[in-house]
Amino acid sequence: MRQASIESPARSLAPALAALLLGALVLFDARALNDGDTYWHIATGDWILDHARVPHVDVFSNSTAGAPWVAQEWLSEVLMALARRAAGWAGVVVLFAAAIAAAAWLIVRRMSLAIGGVTLALASVLVFACMGGSLLARPHLLALPVLLVWTLSLMSAREKNRAPPIVLALLMLVWANLHGGFVLGFAVAAAFGSEALLEARQDRGKVVRDWGLFGAASLLAALVTPHGLTGLIYPFQVMTMTSLPGITEWRAADFAKPTAFEAALLITLFVCLWRGVRVPILRLLLLLGLLHLALQHSRHQLVLAALAPLILAEPLAVALGHAPARARLNPGLLAASAAAAIGLLAVRLALPVVRVDGLNSPVAAVASLPPQLLRQPVLNEYGFGGYLIFQGARPFIDGRSDMYGDAFTGRYFAAETAGQADLDRFLDRHGVAWTIFAPSNPIVATLDGDRGWRRIHTDATAVVHQRVAPIYTVKVRPTSPG
Repeated sequence: MRQASIESPARSLAPALAALLLGALVLFDARALNDGDTYWHIATGDWILDHARVPHVDVFSNSTAGAPWVAQEWLSEVLMALARRAAGWAGVVVLFAAAIAAAAWLIVRRMSLAIGGVTLALASVLVFACMGGSLLARPHLLALPVLLVWTLSLMSAREKNRAPPIVLALLMLVWANLHGGFVLGFAVAAAFGSEALLEARQDRGKVVRDWGLFGAASLLAALVTPHGLTGLIYPFQVMTMTSLPGITEWRAADFAKPTAFEAALLITLFVCLWRGVRVPILRLLLLLGLLHLALQHSRHQLVLAALAPLILAEPLAVALGHAPARARLNPGLLAASAAAAIGLLAVRLALPVVRVDGLNSPVAAVASLPPQLLRQPVLNEYGFGGYLIFQGARPFIDGRSDMYGDAFTGRYFAAETAGQADLDRFLDRHGVAWTIFAPSNPIVATLDGDRGWRRIHTDATAVVHQRVAPIYTVKVRPTSPG
């Protein structure tokens, strides 16, 4: 039997402290803007605001212009563009800091109601250490609080032994327009709905009816996007792409070197086996499914780190003998937290964020090029594509690998390591006039040895080559990724 609930100032403080610390990390750590996709997401948001519609074809590249494109994260992109228009790059950082702060508060709040002391502190550290590599200014972070509210609401419904309120389905409408990860919401709902049916001792028909009605309402809400049914099935199509391993975030977890993710897994496994933590079977299956995704694709480690503590908090508290805490919000604590948050935001907004050379940001290289060259076809580093779009240039490829497709993306990655003759044919086929790659990319050395090309810019971030020989074979560039 669980102990009676207790008053714990430390547990009350923990959620606010976590929110402030994680929010401050995103506010003042430049790595939050290190992802090249941030640029094309903002450019897409600007395009939507300027044209008052969501694009359905590629409007940015030089290689697949006019190809079908499912801009599934359009709402996130509009929010990002609005934030930048309002307060520059500092506004973008503030938007994402608010998202991660909300997520941190929700996670630690749930854990603090069940566990406390060193256990709560260690669990929080492990959770946010696993999230560290995903704290980037991209739509997945804006969708994270939605995932948490959705899951916590379903858990609350189960604790009250009833189906979720139909109004919660409206959250799916927002989620489906923010990020493709909304499909995970159906998996979570299926797990808790199945648990309700399994544990129902009588009137299982009512459980099926109520949870089925909620599921149907959620499904209808997910269809209310500019893409309709296509938007619903698109995330599954992306997951089946064979070229995904060529993209860092889609690679499998790598245990060749120690990582925070490995440490969290081992510590969690140790504690659960040592203390006999018992997790309800369907929640355990959900956890195993999330673990599979996290091992298969590094990008899903964020999802596992966010949902595992919500599911494990109560079983862990039972195994360790922690008394539950009362769910009370201290007005004084809220006021102090709000004051601290306002102070952090004021400092961030007072200090402009200036983009300089860095990972996926070839600022100096692009600035050095004449406008007429920027308008000509380019072959670019995969991670530089977003910045080129942001600067008004048309890249060969960018982070929209789902739009470019397997065949096109595979040919691009093969060209990076091709010999000089094969590379020349590839460049001629696409009418490439200049290239921009990271100095470590093998294509740089190949072009250095080709008398038809010459370096026109070199720095620690990017090397630019320009064609000096005529194009011997010119073919019409494809208008579709195939």
